[in-house]
Amino acid sequence: MTLGRSPRLLPPPLAMSTAGEIATSASTATATNEPTPSPIPVHGSRNTTPAAQRPHPKPGYPTCKLRFECRDLTHEGADVFLSANKVAEDLLAAVSTVLSILYKPSQSNSHIPGTRSVTLILEALEGVAYTMGSELDDDHKEIHFSLDYISDIPTEPPFRRKDEIQGVLVHEMVHCWQWNGHGTAPGGLIEGIADFVRLKAGLSPPHWKKEKKDNWDGGYQHTGYFLDWIESNYGKGSVRRVNEALMNTRYDEQAFWMGLFGKQVKELWDEYCKTMAQDVALENKQEPDGEVMMEKDEGKTKDQLEKVLE
Repeated sequence: MTLGRSPRLLPPPLAMSTAGEIATSASTATATNEPTPSPIPVHGSRNTTPAAQRPHPKPGYPTCKLRFECRDLTHEGADVFLSANKVAEDLLAAVSTVLSILYKPSQSNSHIPGTRSVTLILEALEGVAYTMGSELDDDHKEIHFSLDYISDIPTEPPFRRKDEIQGVLVHEMVHCWQWNGHGTAPGGLIEGIADFVRLKAGLSPPHWKKEKKDNWDGGYQHTGYFLDWIESNYGKGSVRRVNEALMNTRYDEQAFWMGLFGKQVKELWDEYCKTMAQDVALENKQEPDGEVMMEKDEGKTKDQLEKVLE
């Protein structure tokens, strides 16, 4: 008997794919391997409101860098100043007060001086204070405030020291932001505008009073009260106009006041002095309780009484 190998079993034949099936399979693989595109982002609806009708940012006032320097911390005035005042807060308040009284803000603020910095310097010196441009340029201002004056400010009534210090700061801050007719405006007008701002800020000291002077430009509170009268009788913003008129024009007294108010400054001063005399006469006729003493004819009105006093 002859022994032989067992027959080897072969795997079943592979099924043959048709050409159509091969094409479909290749197409499916290709489609699967392609990256999926990102969805198109959805933005908010377009603003179709015309530009002229859209709200615009409200104009604001310019700002500047504020610096502080005390040249003698051992001076009594330094202790008084630092005890009564918050330096940064009070300087910011002074800038805000000056700009709000002398100017209206605009988008460009080109009508406001381009002051870049103000440095308050406390030092021992005669007088009260003065303001000047720094050694760098005139856009950087320095306020020099006397420590000797500060130490002598009365302590009564309450808050007297703080109010006086802030009043001086406001006055000097005006010089950092006002126009001067390219250096041609009279000093009395420049100082009068500064004290007008101090008066409107409610920081006038107790010793201030209206006094009849020979000249309108006597300066300081004398001219300040005169400008306040103009503000009351020729319209709110009158002093603002006076200041801004000194921006691009050299000061010529006749043309300057005629252009603003249609009158010479001497005419305005005479009107003011006449009004002031009437006010003084009425005050002198007041009872202790503040009521006006009438003449024997108690039926006279205030207008009639003022005519009698003219």
